[in-house]
Amino acid sequence: MTHANAPLNIEGRRRLVERCRSRPIAHVAAEAGVSRACLSKWKNRYDTYGEAGLQDRSSVPHSSPTQTSPEVVERIEQLRRDNKWSARRIALELANQGVQISERTVGRWLARLGINHRRFLDPDGSINRRPSQRIVARYPGHMVHLDVKKAGRIPDGGGWRAHGRDSEQARTAQRAKTAGAKGGYVYLHSAVDGFSRLAYTEPLPDEKAATTVAFFSRARAFFAAHGIHRIVRVVTDNGANYRAAVFVRSVTSGALRHQRTKPYTPRHNGKVERYQRILAEELLYARTWSSEAERTRAIAVWNVHYNYHRPHTTAGNRPPASRLPTSVTNVMASNT
Repeated sequence: MTHANAPLNIEGRRRLVERCRSRPIAHVAAEAGVSRACLSKWKNRYDTYGEAGLQDRSSVPHSSPTQTSPEVVERIEQLRRDNKWSARRIALELANQGVQISERTVGRWLARLGINHRRFLDPDGSINRRPSQRIVARYPGHMVHLDVKKAGRIPDGGGWRAHGRDSEQARTAQRAKTAGAKGGYVYLHSAVDGFSRLAYTEPLPDEKAATTVAFFSRARAFFAAHGIHRIVRVVTDNGANYRAAVFVRSVTSGALRHQRTKPYTPRHNGKVERYQRILAEELLYARTWSSEAERTRAIAVWNVHYNYHRPHTTAGNRPPASRLPTSVTNVMASNT
């Protein structure tokens, strides 16, 4: 949000225009860091319209000669509701009536009208589309989202990303796996607070129920250190580790509610899903790792970076920890 004395808000424009009464426009524009044409525009508008001329104007064009007329839009909607026709059929029908309009334009108008999918229309033509409901946490600890992401284990010396799939190092690592060396996956268990987006991640050897229970216990301690002492709802998918009785007991024993998402609907757990995508893009695959131990250490460092340094849109372009009353470290993005 801009403050009242920002250089080019309404008050700033008025000040620049006042300076132009006694000084050349080019000199005032150079001092303000704007172009001469920009300052001339504001001065001309002020001379013509007064204070009202300094207001922002809409970027919508004054006229759109090729815009579809309201009558044609009404006819498109009528044909869709009455006959359930597709965009192509509607375009052909309008062409027969002397209205030249492309199939793509008809499709765009059907989307704007909210009737682009057949399932949105009842047999009588009325709309049965229900607006999607956002899952919003109202306060810290209201909803904590859990999920697990599998990542291939990196052999010592680096894997095929570092040396290539046909390299000697890759073949040596493959022979070591065949001989019994530890390979497979590392399971990244993550917990995200739905209100602040504070996140906690641990790389663990499996995703069994006992491992998940232990991780959840440590995650609760992590959240408590940041002032989230009470968790109301725990949201997970339908993985075997989250359906296990031992995990359900560990959640409900603390007077918590365990909510599992609808099958094959990952958006219901979208906050942690999005976090895992950020983790993959900004850390896991952002560079080449020489060993699994190196990446494990980097995950711990990145977790601090995400919570205390990286700006988040939900927090008003501030780190997630800024939305919480308690901080473990006082380093914020402005100090880096």
